[in-house]
Amino acid sequence: MAAFRYSFQKIVDLKSSEKTQAEWLLSSALGELQSEELSLRQLQEEREVWERNVLENAQSSTSLAELQLIQQYIEFLDESIARKLAAVKRAQKSVELKRMRLSDTVKDEKVWLKAKDRALERFRYDMQLKEQNELDEFATVRYITSAP
Repeated sequence: MAAFRYSFQKIVDLKSSEKTQAEWLLSSALGELQSEELSLRQLQEEREVWERNVLENAQSSTSLAELQLIQQYIEFLDESIARKLAAVKRAQKSVELKRMRLSDTVKDEKVWLKAKDRALERFRYDMQLKEQNELDEFATVRYITSAP
């Protein structure tokens, strides 16, 4: 019995490889997004701490110069938070693009796998037909040789 060989197997392998690569890229983009979000949370928490510090120091005998310095640092944190928000949005957009690319590659791979499955089914059908024809031929030959 002949073995099934799909003539487009290299393309199927390529599509599978592309899907794996798209999965890795999405995973990397998700990791980057998580990192940016963590960094943003840390900046926001630090800002809250300094803001509380200003409120506490405003009620005590802290000099105006120190309060201004703290306020400048809070403004610096606000700018950093704004930049980090932009970075988070870029990372979210990157994740969305990677998800769409993965979706496309998965669909593409499924198309080729489906084509391979159809080719395998045709091969099996042809093999069954060939086997049945051989059995029919054996039966015919046996009938003819056993006839009086």
